[in-house]
Amino acid sequence: MKNRAIVIVIDSMGIGAMADCRDFNDIPECNTLKNVCEFNNGLKVPNMEKIGLGNIQDFKGISKVKNPIGKYGTLIEKSKGKDTTTGHWEMAGLISSKPFSTFPQGFPQALIDKFIKETGCKGVLANIPASGTTIITELNEEHQKTKFPIVYTSADSVFQIAVDTDLIPLETLYEWCKTARTILDSDGWNVSRVIARPYKVIDGKPTRISKDRRDFSMVPTHTILNEIKNAGGKVIAIGKIEDIFSKSGITHAIHTGSNKEGLELTLQAVKNQLDLNKIAYEDYKNIETQTGDFIFTNLVDTDMLYGHRNDPKGYGLAIEEIDTYVDDIIDSMTDNDLLIITADHGCDPTVEGTDHTREKVPVLVYSKNITAENLGTINGFDFIAKLVKEQIL
Repeated sequence: MKNRAIVIVIDSMGIGAMADCRDFNDIPECNTLKNVCEFNNGLKVPNMEKIGLGNIQDFKGISKVKNPIGKYGTLIEKSKGKDTTTGHWEMAGLISSKPFSTFPQGFPQALIDKFIKETGCKGVLANIPASGTTIITELNEEHQKTKFPIVYTSADSVFQIAVDTDLIPLETLYEWCKTARTILDSDGWNVSRVIARPYKVIDGKPTRISKDRRDFSMVPTHTILNEIKNAGGKVIAIGKIEDIFSKSGITHAIHTGSNKEGLELTLQAVKNQLDLNKIAYEDYKNIETQTGDFIFTNLVDTDMLYGHRNDPKGYGLAIEEIDTYVDDIIDSMTDNDLLIITADHGCDPTVEGTDHTREKVPVLVYSKNITAENLGTINGFDFIAKLVKEQIL
């Protein structure tokens, strides 16, 4: 039986501000998991607790255990960023030493003019940094009248396009995003992601449709995903992993509409019950694995639904839901499997603002024959790429 690595990213579950947090407009008090635990008077996460989550630092309600079943520690990001792309790319072995560009005053008019011309959309609304849920509420009426897309950014390097898909077809939104991606790349704007933000007006309220969101990222240079794929292994991307890596190094992919769906699919993949031919890229249907496989899952609800919306209650419930699947995943693993649970940045819902926070992240490592260990503090999310490479290649 071939070796497998399973990496589950709890999006934005940071565990404390990094030393340079003020360079990213964050405060030293940022600590997503700790503050969510405090707000909820403790969390119940017995399965991650068993691996050693509570041994990393003091989290209310998460106990320190005398005999953890895995390895546990803290990772410090090397890359200059606090977003999804830099975090995931670094855990795949690619360090982003140059920060992606951000636009705190909105995008330059020359860029917007070119976008309008090449998409034929005739105009845009907003062009400011904004909360996505707020901006669609504020501008929906004007959007209905003009049919202009709502274009906005944030503290991250993102070009976001929101439309009501009952007004503008979803396929058109995706095409506009692809056009924006091409413009940004060809003109050297160094923008990490273009994000399609579809919504519908439901019961009179503009409501984002999470399952139809798509990220159009810059294409990364070589990562551990490419190494595994080139060696004849499967790289199974669950959630928005496919978008984060622009399909580079991936053989199978499936998007998800919720954490629950992502967890169910991950469990099916671990149990070898996932219909891989249904989600395989064309050249990877019915392939025989030449080396080990990599199951790579992103669970985005913690970030998208709760972190950015300053909802620590919902954030806590989401973490607890994730934990209920950890024991089933562990029970379904073989002696040849390695499980890694981590995060990509912070998004502390208890502090002012709705942006990501520059934080350290936890790492939990488990296998059937592992020796428990306190890993301490490790410099670099690329520690994960190292573990995956040792496991599979």
